[in-house]
Amino acid sequence: MTSKNPEKIRKMFDSIAARYDFINGIISFGTHKYGKKQAINDLPDIVPDAKILDLCTGTGDLAYFLKSRGRVTGVDFSEKMLVRARLKVPEAEFIQCDCTNLPFEDETFDLVTMGFGLRNIENANLAIDEVIRVLKPDGIFMHLDFSKTNPAGDFIFDMFVPFLVHVFYNNTVPYEYLVKSKQEYFNPQELVDKFQTRGLKYVTQNFYALNMMCATVMKR
Repeated sequence: MTSKNPEKIRKMFDSIAARYDFINGIISFGTHKYGKKQAINDLPDIVPDAKILDLCTGTGDLAYFLKSRGRVTGVDFSEKMLVRARLKVPEAEFIQCDCTNLPFEDETFDLVTMGFGLRNIENANLAIDEVIRVLKPDGIFMHLDFSKTNPAGDFIFDMFVPFLVHVFYNNTVPYEYLVKSKQEYFNPQELVDKFQTRGLKYVTQNFYALNMMCATVMKR
């Protein structure tokens, strides 16, 4: 299994923060923003002026699309990623912290989101438990990541990502990790089972970008 030592992962994301958005656009052929936007648009209705928490916010892509749905707080443990997020979404609040130990009181948020983050966390169960703790009763959790349901698309992605990153970035190590972590991650049903085991209730799953991305929506 790929190492997910927290300090190693933090340093890795710090190292790619400056070119993170540019490289994401290259390796997804521009589709990642479409999938993220659609995933937010397809969320169930939440209360007006909702309190929203975006975990593993990175450079703030989901936070950007969430800002019209309520008051957004984004957290990440890479401060260099958060520098980019604050420039992208000045309307949101961004806090550097570990999502396995959130600095929020119980039952604070109406909606919690996490995009492409859980598979980078060494103790995923603890992160899920924190999601449940900070969600209000009947609050919504939306998890977005690769779906592993498009074998042809996955094969092309896994083959070409290192090549494209080498051409445009000349540092393939973080993106070799990306491919390995994607391959080792849960498929959509396994993810639902894991969330339900921790105590969340299934709502729906939606697929985007030629089924390459899956949004799993759960309720506390």
